[in-house]
Amino acid sequence: MEYFLKHKIIIFRTVGVMLLFVGFVIHFWVTPKKGVSEIDIAAANVARMEASVKGHGGGAAKQHKPDTSKFVEEFKNTQAKQRQYLTILAMISGIGFLGYSFIPKKD
Repeated sequence: MEYFLKHKIIIFRTVGVMLLFVGFVIHFWVTPKKGVSEIDIAAANVARMEASVKGHGGGAAKQHKPDTSKFVEEFKNTQAKQRQYLTILAMISGIGFLGYSFIPKKD
């Protein structure tokens, strides 16, 4: 405990800088790039193969599969929001630690 009280300012500044750095890295690394991702290409290929199989089947009985595209889209949107909130929380915490370390203390 004595070590923490002695080096409190350095610890707060280090934690603040680390949280800001982590927030920026997560934001710019995880943010999806514009364009078509590999998952979208694979989904399109699977849809194309299913369509070609259905076309050659003739009069076979149709199998009704539940539409999971809405669920997958909502899941992706939820994950994106959670990542955004996490980065915002990390950046605000980093700013808080840094700001608190620069406030002069009464002795």
